[in-house]
Amino acid sequence: MDRVIMSVRSLVKIYQMGDVEVHALRGVNTEIMKDDFVAIMGKSGSGKSTFMNILGCLDIPTRGQYLLDGVDVGSLPKDQLAALRNHKIGFVFQSFNLLPRTSALENVELPLMYNRKISSKEMRERSLRALEAVGLAGRAHHFPNQLSGGEQQRVAIARSLVNDPVVILADEPTGNLDTRTSLEVMGIFQKLNMQGITVVIVTHEADIAAFTKRNITFRDGRIIRAVDVHKPRNAEEELKNLPAITEEDDE
Repeated sequence: MDRVIMSVRSLVKIYQMGDVEVHALRGVNTEIMKDDFVAIMGKSGSGKSTFMNILGCLDIPTRGQYLLDGVDVGSLPKDQLAALRNHKIGFVFQSFNLLPRTSALENVELPLMYNRKISSKEMRERSLRALEAVGLAGRAHHFPNQLSGGEQQRVAIARSLVNDPVVILADEPTGNLDTRTSLEVMGIFQKLNMQGITVVIVTHEADIAAFTKRNITFRDGRIIRAVDVHKPRNAEEELKNLPAITEEDDE
């Protein structure tokens, strides 16, 4: 039976900009289930980024309720909120957010450093497993400047996995990537989702949203459309059919 991982009710977010109130969210209601793969869409200013920040416990609503894996987020003090965020949510960002002078393995280990119950050995083993899950076991000791953009995003995905989160939140994860690398990244998300990991991505690209199971579209702080994707595109199959890059293409 499906289990609700994220539930929002009458969610409102108002920012005070001097004497002006900006209504970023206007009474949003939705649920995200275990094993779901959701794309949050909408134009700039639609409220999708504010909604994602609240889902990730990076911001708090002005009014309304948000339950994360059954926990009422609004009732938590800051330290408990930070602990919940670290253990329940894995983040992937468009800009990768990797430490440049730190190896891929050490970047993946970062979220575990807040957990005093984990030994250095277990930290290393869990991080290596996460890199293996994204196909980068052989690049563990490379630094970000020794990795391609796609490989850096894979490291970021591995980092999001290392704490065994209930959900991965990805903000424009293919925004800086070419077509082939975008397919590779979406293929990883699809595999992770098939393994039971809930994935929520923000994207403005309809082509990317077509790889997910459900699309939620925002406009003016409200959800205007929420639809199932009946036949999601298969990233692995599309990669196989993508024309090979030749030397002439690079010139």
